[in-house]
Amino acid sequence: MNERDSMTWDREAEAFDQEPDHGLLDAETRTAWRELLTEHLPDEPCDVVDLGCGTGTLSVLLAQSGRRVRGVDFSAEMLTRAAEKARQADVQIELTRADVFDPPLPAGTFDVVMSRHVLWALPDPALALRRWATLLRPGGRLILVEGHWSTGAGLTAEETEKLLSDLGGSISTRPLTDTVYWGRAIADERYLVMSTPAQARR
Repeated sequence: MNERDSMTWDREAEAFDQEPDHGLLDAETRTAWRELLTEHLPDEPCDVVDLGCGTGTLSVLLAQSGRRVRGVDFSAEMLTRAAEKARQADVQIELTRADVFDPPLPAGTFDVVMSRHVLWALPDPALALRRWATLLRPGGRLILVEGHWSTGAGLTAEETEKLLSDLGGSISTRPLTDTVYWGRAIADERYLVMSTPAQARR
């Protein structure tokens, strides 16, 4: 990702949270996302990195649930808004400006690597996943929310599962068809997939 991309997302930041699944301004939608994510996280306090955290909505949800969270995004303006959300929610989130395609984070330091609607947009999703998997501790998991949209962009669940299968380990996929997640009916494919890569298995 280059500085031009960063500037594009800086411009998007002001209106970013207007999308129901971005800002989670509706209480029912917010609760649905909290329950979805915590269902797939370890029960005990753990370290989570939210790659492509945007304005920090999901990062704040996870911090409120007792997880230690680090958000990474290439947009300075997105991170400014994420920091303000964390302040208003009275939670601690470590924020890092970096390219999530190759995040400059220490290997083996997270229990969960999470991203939402990020993988599909990267230049080499397979390489990105290999890099992300190195960030996990033994027993760590990847949690990805992705989709294949009516425009033809994105990744199908089958494509994402194939990418993850190259890492070995377990894979489980949950379709996200309920309108509560998106604030409207959808006609495309959206899903959450969780994987424990072989190199992160205990």
